[in-house]
Amino acid sequence: MKKYTVSVTKEARGKLRKYLKYLKDVKKNSQAAKSVMQDFRETRKELELVAGSLKEPDNTKLRQADVKRINFKRHSYFLLYKIEDSKAIIVTMVHSLEDPDTYLS
Repeated sequence: MKKYTVSVTKEARGKLRKYLKYLKDVKKNSQAAKSVMQDFRETRKELELVAGSLKEPDNTKLRQADVKRINFKRHSYFLLYKIEDSKAIIVTMVHSLEDPDTYLS
């Protein structure tokens, strides 16, 4: 089984911080923020093993941008990533109520 090296772009780290800050400061729920962070870590770890095997996205713009998607297990977030050689590069994090097309520029 091929194992991928996973890296996280500055944009993706910024989005993660934004979501965590919202949960802590606006929703006043630090436990939810911790849970989302744990889910992020687990999803990133899973990506090391499955990055190349996930199906191509149904979304035409994502396919054209050569971006794939991996959903969080327990939360309504997903990661968009690209594969370059044996690297999976997380380009952004998106909440399921948001339009992922807006992150493809």
